[in-house]
Amino acid sequence: MMYNPQLETFMCVVESGSFSKAAEKLYISSPAVIKQINSLEASLGVQLFSRTHRGLVVTEAGKSIYNDSKYIIGYCKDSVKRAMQAGIEMGLRAKDAMQVSEDVIRVGVSPLTPPQIFVELWPKIQKLYPDMKFKLITFENTIENAREILANLGQNIDVVAGIFDDSLLELRGCAGVEISKEPFCVAVSIHHRLAKKDVITLDDMRNETLMLMHRGWSSNGDKLRDDIIENYPDINISDFDLYNIDVFNRCENNQELLLAFKGWESVHPLIRIKSVEWDYTMPYGLLYSKEPSAKVKKLVKAIEKVK
Repeated sequence: MMYNPQLETFMCVVESGSFSKAAEKLYISSPAVIKQINSLEASLGVQLFSRTHRGLVVTEAGKSIYNDSKYIIGYCKDSVKRAMQAGIEMGLRAKDAMQVSEDVIRVGVSPLTPPQIFVELWPKIQKLYPDMKFKLITFENTIENAREILANLGQNIDVVAGIFDDSLLELRGCAGVEISKEPFCVAVSIHHRLAKKDVITLDDMRNETLMLMHRGWSSNGDKLRDDIIENYPDINISDFDLYNIDVFNRCENNQELLLAFKGWESVHPLIRIKSVEWDYTMPYGLLYSKEPSAKVKKLVKAIEKVK
């Protein structure tokens, strides 16, 4: 999870010591606070508080998430400041969404499609096109959303920042412009035996379960899968259909390994992303319609010049 208001509510409850005191500070009702905490616990798959007759007691998981929340929220707010300092408009008001000017690029983002690498490239793009701006539009990672958004790029969202290769582009019926190549990493629970290692090897992963997207999702991922099957048969491969918070919860709860990328470090507070000693990478860039608008064509041309 990147910036999430529920984390700030959680921090306020911890610091206040009760739902009612947190509600007073946040100017909302106690039931609204409780609802947010219950929702956060459900999405993370952990209990944050023990409810006792003496009041709320923060669990060990809650303490860990509290410490990480300060970092996550601070990091995201700093990211916004850096973006603004680079001359980026973070968005128009919702009521103006249908009146977007021709040079405002609407970028779809989610915890698993973070725009940071694209944001870092933006100052160079603006030197070429000073009037070009972009608006970040958040969305939830679900199978339905992924299909809908990528099938209709150019309507409500112009581009999506994320990882892709030719297989994924063909699967989703869209085009892509590469910005960088990002190494495959592995996500592990903070409680996993490999969590303390800075770099993991394939030998370290023997007798572990490694979660991979199903075959056919990515040719790069399939090459890694084939390498493991042939040379490391004692690594158990477990397939899944879509990267979302449930997959990260499974990684943490079941102590399984998950193929991941460094840009996903803020998705789950109890997960750490570890580098691996291998040469497998995945292109990162922008996905856009096969029939792009003039402003998207201009953006793609700019990226190809400055990357």
